[in-house]
Amino acid sequence: MTDLVRLERHGDVGFIIIHHPPVNALSSAVRSGLIDAVAELAADPALRAGVLTCDGRTFVAGADIREFNNPPAGAATTNQVCNALDHSTKPIVAALFGTALGGGLEIALGCHARVISPEGAVGLPEVKIGLLHGAGGTQRLPRLVGAMAALEMITSGRHVPAAEALQLGVVDEIGTDIRALACDRARALADAGELPRARDRAVPDLDRAAFDAALAAVKKKAKGAIAPGRAGDCVAMALDVPFEAALLAESAVFQELRAGPQSRALRHIFMAERAAAKAPSTDPAWPVAQTGVVGGGTMGAGIAIAMADSGLKVTLVEISEAAIAAAQARITAVYDRQAKQGRISAETHDVQLARIHFSTNVEALAHADLVVEAIVENMDAKLDLFRRLSGVVRRDTILASNTSYLDIEQMADVVDNPERVLGLHFFSPAHVMRLLEIVRPARVSGAVLATALALAKRIKKQPVVAGVCDGFIGNRIFAHWRQVTDFALEDGALPHEVDAALEAWGMAMGPFAVADLAGLDIGWANRKRLAPTRNPAARYVPIADWLCEAGRFGQKTGAGWYLHKDGKREIDPAITELVARASAARGIIRQKIPAERITSRVLAAMANEGAKILGEGVAQRPSDIDVTLVNGYGFPNWRGGPMQAADEMGLAAILDLVRQMHSESGPNWEPAPVLEQLVASGRNFAALN
Repeated sequence: MTDLVRLERHGDVGFIIIHHPPVNALSSAVRSGLIDAVAELAADPALRAGVLTCDGRTFVAGADIREFNNPPAGAATTNQVCNALDHSTKPIVAALFGTALGGGLEIALGCHARVISPEGAVGLPEVKIGLLHGAGGTQRLPRLVGAMAALEMITSGRHVPAAEALQLGVVDEIGTDIRALACDRARALADAGELPRARDRAVPDLDRAAFDAALAAVKKKAKGAIAPGRAGDCVAMALDVPFEAALLAESAVFQELRAGPQSRALRHIFMAERAAAKAPSTDPAWPVAQTGVVGGGTMGAGIAIAMADSGLKVTLVEISEAAIAAAQARITAVYDRQAKQGRISAETHDVQLARIHFSTNVEALAHADLVVEAIVENMDAKLDLFRRLSGVVRRDTILASNTSYLDIEQMADVVDNPERVLGLHFFSPAHVMRLLEIVRPARVSGAVLATALALAKRIKKQPVVAGVCDGFIGNRIFAHWRQVTDFALEDGALPHEVDAALEAWGMAMGPFAVADLAGLDIGWANRKRLAPTRNPAARYVPIADWLCEAGRFGQKTGAGWYLHKDGKREIDPAITELVARASAARGIIRQKIPAERITSRVLAAMANEGAKILGEGVAQRPSDIDVTLVNGYGFPNWRGGPMQAADEMGLAAILDLVRQMHSESGPNWEPAPVLEQLVASGRNFAALN
């Protein structure tokens, strides 16, 4: 055994205990220790049975992901651990608590029975990092819970709470004293001379046509991600293939996926999200209990809900009683909808609403620990508000702006203690979207930044720290690549063709579909923030200008790029005709643009602007840019973000594309010095993480 696994003797029962804080990850050393402990248990004639459990706050919460990149040579596998448990001549019961995930659940499935604490949860979440479970999870689980339930659990990767795990048959019993419970069950199995093994059970009968349809639906929903479908195929093997043969096939699929680009990308994002959430200094966070929000529109209401959902008290300030009534109606409608859908109880509905108080007077924020402004995107209005807040709140109250673009440094200038000012850029709807850009002005204190990061964790957001510039990380990159899609229209593509290319590539929605959803008047307003789109010597005129000139889109007309019927979008023939007429009037010959040209140029634009952001110090590392685009802008997580995807494509190819775009489009499209330096030195963005 290793220092990470020990065998304790409690009468005639041996307790195999893993001690690998903080989450008892199933590292190579732990796996070796488990195999040795099972052998020691078998060799001791005084021991009749065993219990497998862990020290600390959780059972094994998964594998050590770092080992997937560089598997230790000759290390014991999780399959070998499960095989040792399977073939134990003495019954071993797993005592689960906290989370038993991935390899942790697989070794529990290799035991002869499982008990769990009431607050525990189980799951096989490997699809979320582009993998499946290479140690029999797709074979043992269907034999316990049925193929349909196993398919859903495995391809969703969700955490299954203890009560449901018992109902499904993943575990055999729930109890508070799980070690005593597991010990009693292990002795009972020994007394009965029973060694029940999941592998020996037949998969329960099912409607095979229904299963096949469910598997097809999984593959369709995956939208380019391959792991869910491959995992589902392995579950199907449990219906047709002998256990040992299926185990070998499952292991082969695991190795194939582990070495593939999608799992590399998803593992990259997994680690990048954790790096982005770490405070850059050791300053302690300040306590936050009472918060304030100024502005009760869509963003302000969403921010207030996010705060209240995490247990914080919120005071929402608006300019009038009518505005207060509108904000209250927005917030109540969200909680009413959640209660109607069964996502929260009636009691939770009332408790959350009661945490939010309303006022028309900023004086109501006098005792707030943190205030977020979410008013109109106008610098003069924001400066006036910050001056007023500075005279009302305590000097240690954090003042944050939800601005999408504006200069936080200017806001800090009008506050008596500028070290407490920063940006908290939420994404709409703020209570749903996971990303939170924390914008760091030059003067902000380490404690204030640490507090913002702690707040993000509390309200279940993924934070990314950004420097001050127009658009910060996300909107700056979005604005740049959005221009590329306009260029594609000017070069001959149609809106639905651009959307189709990017959606097939993995983007959640194409840019013109997003514009329909957000409102084209907003889209054009944001677009005007950009510099001229093409070289003045070129003939190109922004497609947005063509359509505005033609009178197709006005302020809030409701017109869009598509027709919408029964919740589905359809190509609008009027758009096709209008673009054709506008092109002909300008002597532009329309032609079909290859999808690969669209997607590669969009990626090059993202990567180049990301490299400029790195060079300016706006982002701390390339992986922060990836986290931003994946969590806030619909970039496919299985591509790892634009910087990871650029590395996969090859930075030399990216630089060639950027140089082509610069020659066509002129100023603002110059290759980033960081990109040129990386290519010249043969390195990639990953080297800067």
